[in-house]
Amino acid sequence: MKKVILSLLILLFFASCKKSKEVSKIVGNDWLLGKWENKSDEGNLLEIWKKANDSLFLGESYFIKEKDTLHSEKIEMQQKGENLLYVSTIKGQNNDKPITFKHNIEIEKQLVFENPKNDYPRKIVYKPIAKDRIFIEVSGIQQGKPSSERFSMKKSK
Repeated sequence: MKKVILSLLILLFFASCKKSKEVSKIVGNDWLLGKWENKSDEGNLLEIWKKANDSLFLGESYFIKEKDTLHSEKIEMQQKGENLLYVSTIKGQNNDKPITFKHNIEIEKQLVFENPKNDYPRKIVYKPIAKDRIFIEVSGIQQGKPSSERFSMKKSK
């Protein structure tokens, strides 16, 4: 009887360790949290990330020119089992339905999300440069041609 109880305890221990490992995929990316800005003559790009819990970050992205919001996006980074997903919903695009991108785990020290079935973007990259700076690249196919946009973002208070 003692052997059965000990075996069950060991099994529970390993199961709880596996769960912690899954959550760590998102928790290790706390550097993304906060408000990020890119100010230019074309307008102001803002991206704001908040931690909802250990398996979900909520984000918003806006491009504002003068007093007009030209682009608005709701974003989620979520842990689903072994997968880290980036889910984007842009009002007025894709019938207001979310588009999901899967994390490419082969690329280290940056977050790379891909969806080869989506024309634009197909790939979204977040790369930390310094404690208060990140680089974002969005790429894919627009009007039948490869296209990409790059943004250097600074953390604001």
